[in-house]
Amino acid sequence: MATEYDLIIVNGVVVTESETNEYDIAVKDEKVAKVAPRGELRDAKAARTIDAEGGYVMPGGVDAHVHLDEPPLFGKGSTADNYETGSRSAVCGGTTTMVTFAPQKKTEDSLLDTLRDTHTRAKDTCYIDYSFHVIVGNPSPNALSEFKTLREEGISSLKIYMTYEALQLHDGQILDVLLEARNQQITTMIHAENGQVIDWMTAQLEKRKLFAPKYHGPSHPPMAEIEATHRAICLSEFMDTPILIVHVSTPSSAAQIKSAQDRGLPIYAETCPQYLFLTKKDLDQPGFEGAKCVCSPPPRESEADCDAIWTGLENGTFTVLSSDHCPFRYNDNVTGKQTCITDEYPQGHFKYIPNGCPGIETRLALTLSADRLNVQKFVEVTSSNPAKLYGLWPRKGALVEGESDADINIWYPPGKMKEYTLTNEMLHHNVDYTPFEGRNVKQWPRYTILRGKLVWDKDGGGLLGEKGYGRFIKRGASALAGPRKQGEWELPL
Repeated sequence: MATEYDLIIVNGVVVTESETNEYDIAVKDEKVAKVAPRGELRDAKAARTIDAEGGYVMPGGVDAHVHLDEPPLFGKGSTADNYETGSRSAVCGGTTTMVTFAPQKKTEDSLLDTLRDTHTRAKDTCYIDYSFHVIVGNPSPNALSEFKTLREEGISSLKIYMTYEALQLHDGQILDVLLEARNQQITTMIHAENGQVIDWMTAQLEKRKLFAPKYHGPSHPPMAEIEATHRAICLSEFMDTPILIVHVSTPSSAAQIKSAQDRGLPIYAETCPQYLFLTKKDLDQPGFEGAKCVCSPPPRESEADCDAIWTGLENGTFTVLSSDHCPFRYNDNVTGKQTCITDEYPQGHFKYIPNGCPGIETRLALTLSADRLNVQKFVEVTSSNPAKLYGLWPRKGALVEGESDADINIWYPPGKMKEYTLTNEMLHHNVDYTPFEGRNVKQWPRYTILRGKLVWDKDGGGLLGEKGYGRFIKRGASALAGPRKQGEWELPL
């Protein structure tokens, strides 16, 4: 008797990070049960069959840089999306797993308390599977001692900042974190901007009464990112421990990262769609409009900068492409972008504009529609590599028989989807704008499957998934290269 499957996907062009081929896929008990040459499953029985009609069939997207339901850390602004609305937006754009942040404030002594609070906010609300990075704002002896327990709790990554008064660590604290992260096989993400340079530039702009949103760019000059990137690499090399430098925006920073990688250092890097598609022109809009594109680092000077970042994706400098979804409502003077508009600053003040842009739903479609990346590279940077780096592989980001969750995107076959213009009304986040309004989209996930369940059918009802179906996923150590020397770090003498 033929095997009874829960789902079979036929006539697709299956794309993973390592191959592109005509395969059919069978799903059983939430897992990828079989990947077979096209036609081999024609006689198999299944509760449901989806005909991909020649479209790409890929692992579901893994977005490993997402801010949801975070307490205010930098003033009045607070994130517009909670775990329900953010994960809903994610699944409608083909992301099936996200890693969000559990932020520890400088005034807090425990990371485990922070983790517990974040679990409470996420529990029973997510449309997709999820995990957390812990943000270390206070690397106290107690917090450092908790790294071992974090690993036992399935948390294998953390984030630290070289800027922002509310979170900034000095170099000695960074070394403390890197040492204990090395001991516990934790991947450290670093926001690499020189906070003192940013503060100094901000003061220079304020002296000249330059407050408009467009001056957010000059307040975060490329030099601030370039210097901090170099310093982060030096600290990582000294400690011989892996780091990931988040949201890289400048070609010079990318070049430094590439040079470190060429020397064999475990330096990984991330970039985001805002550095592929936006420039300083998007900040320099009439009135307060430019605030929609205020994020840190800011969009850079020109299309040439964007092209250099694309090149970094193509040549492997960037390990992952994340959204850095950090959403604030625009027409909101209580918790959103317009909290900085006052009687003193009627056009707002760039220093106080909540930093961040929405993008969890548009990341995959915009990138694939640009036709800049080989499809295997697209899968690598948007799904497979984040899964490998953050201890999810091969459960996520892969289509491995018996091991991978059946998280799958099926895209439209050539000529089946009509190109259209992106508008915010099409999206499912809790934000009143998208910085990518008006851009052409050639592709969008036609079907999205999460652990074998059809959760998105663009032409057949849209969102079919349910709040609470998403699960917390415990993660292991990174599958990518770690320290060059094994064993405990040795004090150089």
